[in-house]
Amino acid sequence: MDDADDYQLMAIGSLSPGDSPRLSGEDTEHTRLLAESGEDLPPILVHRATLKVIDGVHRLRAAVLRGEEKIKVRFFDGDEEAAFVMAVEANTAHGLPLSLADREAAAARIVASHPQWSDRAIAAVTGLSAKTVDTIRRSAAPLVPQPLSRIGRDGRVRPLNSAEGRRRACELFTVRPDASLRTVAEQAGISLGTARDVRNRMMRGEDPIPPQQRARDERREPTDAERRLRRVSAAATRTDRPKDPATILHLLQRDPSVRFTDSGRTLLRWLNDQTAGVRDWESLSGAMPSHCAFMIADLACAVAEEWLEFAEHVRRRAETTA
Repeated sequence: MDDADDYQLMAIGSLSPGDSPRLSGEDTEHTRLLAESGEDLPPILVHRATLKVIDGVHRLRAAVLRGEEKIKVRFFDGDEEAAFVMAVEANTAHGLPLSLADREAAAARIVASHPQWSDRAIAAVTGLSAKTVDTIRRSAAPLVPQPLSRIGRDGRVRPLNSAEGRRRACELFTVRPDASLRTVAEQAGISLGTARDVRNRMMRGEDPIPPQQRARDERREPTDAERRLRRVSAAATRTDRPKDPATILHLLQRDPSVRFTDSGRTLLRWLNDQTAGVRDWESLSGAMPSHCAFMIADLACAVAEEWLEFAEHVRRRAETTA
């Protein structure tokens, strides 16, 4: 699109003005100066899907004043919101400058249409400071859903709240302990180093969120899912109870209140059946067809989620009857 020869000639009558970021519309004096300059007008930018002008309305009007029937055109492919961003970026970079009011109004619209973009990314498009974009975003916050992460100018996704990303990573490692660091980092919106730190903290039985981050995050009310995950994770890291399934089953089988009642024996049979496959997973995993691996992994994750819910239910019942 930057190549000077990369254009097509289009009939002026087939084109129409697009969604301009200029609040005051066309500057007729600027159009007159372009028409009278006698210079060859650079190609205008047109949204291919709608044939609306993204950048170059003044050049289009100047060509009309000159009595020309065709004009040089470069096409843009994308949706209308992307076309508006392109219009803002083009008008900020060259030609008749946008006013401060134009750029602030454009930033407000981009915040609404691209809430996942960082303040610096929007600032680069609109020619504003990141601080000004942040102020605009805050004023629009009640009306615009705020994502948990934002995309920076370099295209990288970064969480707005690193504690939130760590919580998500903790949840992913809990449900899928064999997940790779890269997979967890991408899904939680955190760096590989942070994902590694979360996993190491969980292995040591520590809070995945460092104390200083936890202190900053205390003002935020945790969700029900986060409360459940914290209770389950905290209970699972206690050292005063055995964690090996075989040991736990053996202790339950020796408990008179379990082994000498019909309901207890039914519970033991059910627990034994439910955990038998888990103990044999290493030998079974090598026999599964490779094309079924992802389906089986998804099934294991779903079962793990149900076990977490079961664990929370049983633990909550124990706490209320204690």
